[in-house]
Amino acid sequence: MATKKAAESTLYHLSPKGFWKKFRDVVVVNPEISTGLPLPALNRFPPPASRPEKYSTPATKASDPAQNPYWKRDVRRAYPQLSIVTQSELSSLLIEHSAPQPVAAPTEDKKDVPADARKAVDLSVAISSITQSQKVYTMAKLPPTLPTSRKIWVPQLAPDAPHDPHGYFPMLLYK
Repeated sequence: MATKKAAESTLYHLSPKGFWKKFRDVVVVNPEISTGLPLPALNRFPPPASRPEKYSTPATKASDPAQNPYWKRDVRRAYPQLSIVTQSELSSLLIEHSAPQPVAAPTEDKKDVPADARKAVDLSVAISSITQSQKVYTMAKLPPTLPTSRKIWVPQLAPDAPHDPHGYFPMLLYK
């Protein structure tokens, strides 16, 4: 007695019933082939959405509406904030930071935060006083340059293209 070695094609797959089964038997080339649609109860165990407990999102600071206003989350309106430095502020900062200043050891009777006692100085006066007291730029310490994404081209003459040495050839080649 011969046993069937092939798997049952409709055992774990949906198969049409009634009119559509007759229609499929007439139209399909191989009526024994599977539809390819798995039975949901047999294919996935446990089936989706069959668990009794429900998922709850864990509470975070972002889920609290009082601590998460819309204007903090709205990235479309996160414009860059302007920072304004006046000439008098810049001149006082230049004078203050032009030379390294020693830091005194903290004591008990002094306040930790120094009082802001800057006097307004004209910017040109501040720059001239700093450049007179110390050399700002030297050949070893050059000023900063703008970063470029490409190398700056410096023209250099290249060897001439092959041509008649006695003929007129006005073209110069550069690297």
